[in-house]
Amino acid sequence: MRGRAARALCVIAGGALALTACTSNTEGGDDVAKVEVAKVETIAAKVPDAIKQSGKLVVGVNVPYQPNEFKNADGKIVGFDVDLMDAVAKVLGLTADYRESDFEKIIPSIETGTYNVGMSSFTDTKEREKTVDFVTYFQVGTQWAQQKGKAVDPDNACGKRVAVQRTTVQDTDEIPAKSAKCVAEGKPEIVKVAYDEQSQAATALVQGQVDAMSADLPVTIYAVDQNKDTIETTGKMFDSAPYGWPVQKGSALGPVLQEAVQYLMDNGQARKIAENWNVAAGVITKSVINGAQ
Repeated sequence: MRGRAARALCVIAGGALALTACTSNTEGGDDVAKVEVAKVETIAAKVPDAIKQSGKLVVGVNVPYQPNEFKNADGKIVGFDVDLMDAVAKVLGLTADYRESDFEKIIPSIETGTYNVGMSSFTDTKEREKTVDFVTYFQVGTQWAQQKGKAVDPDNACGKRVAVQRTTVQDTDEIPAKSAKCVAEGKPEIVKVAYDEQSQAATALVQGQVDAMSADLPVTIYAVDQNKDTIETTGKMFDSAPYGWPVQKGSALGPVLQEAVQYLMDNGQARKIAENWNVAAGVITKSVINGAQ
């Protein structure tokens, strides 16, 4: 689950990850169908006045993190999260104004009021709920990948090199806990290899620099889809948890966002958006504020 940081899958003709350094990802997204959404006056009326008057919902986002948020060939931010946030903004009679940021700076910027909301595949956790509120909209777990034909067991990876994205849940919680268990049992530790960008973790796996990669399910599936001849999933998804949009603690915006996304869930539009991006497995039917388990 994206405790997340930054990321970027570098692509070459044929859809494979480039085996050389890259600086951006500009692929796909343009052929995904759009769901038509209209303003809902009764919900829009509840938008806090300052935001209503600006006409914009200022959204802090870290890209790329395919298929949730990334840039297309024209440099426009697209993805599942983007389409859902755009739909929520339309329900509220607003326009989503995306501001790129380092992942770890988004929540602090929400606390200071620089952004109204964060949208970057945030896992809603008890620790994060101490500083911000989360409006849940999706459910996802962790999925490992390995090089094809090289068996790696996510539950017994002692001594393996595992790529993660820095500051993600996989980086801060999952791998350290599993490695500590290995050491406690007298086995070699897991060598965690943390990258600033998710693309770097995926590229390292493709190149064989690591034995496995641990990331959010949609991200791993996307990477595997782009590199079918090189990498594959291993094990099952685990540690399912909600994604949420962080807002200021106690903010009046939180309940409004919750009502807007619940409206989209109830009428099937949220599911349709997820289906368009092939991530319907994570669809939930009830949004809550602060749903960490």
